[in-house]
Amino acid sequence: METNACVRYNHTDPHSSSRWTARESYQYMYARPWHKVLAFYSQLVRSGDGASSLSTLFFSERHNTYHVTEEFQVFEDTKLATASISDRKGRWARVTFKIVVSYHGPSFDGWQKQPGLNTVQGLIEEGLGKFVDDKKAQQLRDRSLPVEGCAVVAGRTDKGVTALQQVCSFYTWRKEVKCGEIEDVINKLAPGKLRTLHITEVPRVFHPNFSAKWRRYFYVFPLNEEEDEIDFSVKDLTSAAGGVDEEKETTQFAEEDFGHLNMLDGDKDDNRYNALGKPRTFSINKVNKLLRQLEGKALSYKMFARDTKASRSIGPPTECFMFHARATESRLPPADEACKGQRVMCVELVANRFLRKMVRVLVATAIREAAAGTDDDALLKLVDATCRRATAPPAPPVGLCLVDVGYSGFHRDTCLII
Repeated sequence: METNACVRYNHTDPHSSSRWTARESYQYMYARPWHKVLAFYSQLVRSGDGASSLSTLFFSERHNTYHVTEEFQVFEDTKLATASISDRKGRWARVTFKIVVSYHGPSFDGWQKQPGLNTVQGLIEEGLGKFVDDKKAQQLRDRSLPVEGCAVVAGRTDKGVTALQQVCSFYTWRKEVKCGEIEDVINKLAPGKLRTLHITEVPRVFHPNFSAKWRRYFYVFPLNEEEDEIDFSVKDLTSAAGGVDEEKETTQFAEEDFGHLNMLDGDKDDNRYNALGKPRTFSINKVNKLLRQLEGKALSYKMFARDTKASRSIGPPTECFMFHARATESRLPPADEACKGQRVMCVELVANRFLRKMVRVLVATAIREAAAGTDDDALLKLVDATCRRATAPPAPPVGLCLVDVGYSGFHRDTCLII
């Protein structure tokens, strides 16, 4: 049996005594007004403006966020567009559609279709069943399966994670199917929670995942107007997390992460002793400095991943190239013009790929390291760690948003945080 001393990761740097434990980090992450972030993302999805809607957070900063349709014109100039869309014969006769959707994460049980759960993929594929060709439909009926389409996605999102411009594709042998017909069907599936932004016919060689050059994620972390000290020794984690949700939409988020905290943190009395004297606030400027150290580097982020298979824990599959990593302070648009909007820290990350829960772990770890006052290269040092307990538990999923997916070269002038 492992002892508590073996289970807890032993940081040996000078800031070890100031660093939060996993339990303390969770409580700091969850004891916040997350319902305001929920409402903000919900409004963005309903607006139907895609990635450009995030510009409302940065009135005073330079931003050149493009409209959702501009990215699709770029696709036509890539090598993927060399295949002719018209006059196809034989196996190339099928029609492939590129579908961009926006959805409110907390309203679904993630993207990936799972039995008995309300997932985005399951809902979309159910709607796409109306456009499946007769041969495939009959094959599905013969196997006693529901007649559904097949939606291939650029990247799966976890439960609670919102997407402003998620990209998926669907093909059918029915040439008479029009983009507008697919758009109308999807928009009726979950009004206000799932919305089609753009649909276009693309060459068969297009793949939402493998054709992508980069992905952009955005994390909104609410800040208390006056950062009250959190008593790590008294508050219970599960009750703190459950009390955050005023609309009962997030009581279930990240439940899979709670079960490991006792094992990670060891004895509660030890935690109560260590919590004394630890910092309760952090510098956003420090978080920005920590993240910027990752820019322009191809690194293995296996220490920042969670729930990945053993075969993907070592070697090239865990390597990601970070194009852009920045953090800044902003305010959410106020519901009432007479009031100030909620103070938030915004984190923008752009990379060629992301591992499972990588963004949430990066955000939580950056906040933890900033609060502990570590050196600017702290995240780079953690890349070389030998145990995932060296990094913080994932930040709440409701703060995360998949902004967009790029199919041409990355240009920094499209970023929101400069």
